Amino acid sequence: MAKIKVTQVKSKIGATSRQKKTLEALGLKRLNVTVEHEATPQILGMVDKVKHLLSVEK
Repeated sequence: MAKIKVTQVKSKIGATSRQKKTLEALGLKRLNVTVEHEATPQILGMVDKVKHLLSVEK
């Protein structure tokens, strides 16, 4: 399965509580932190919900 690298590039201060929980579930707790995940439909759906706060590399 393909892997993706997800980096938080914007602050979560103005985000809703649901978006904050999604970021935490992805393993992103601070700005400029990069995590690597499998490109499963569940992960891609989570990334899509907070795409305005993230940078994604394949």
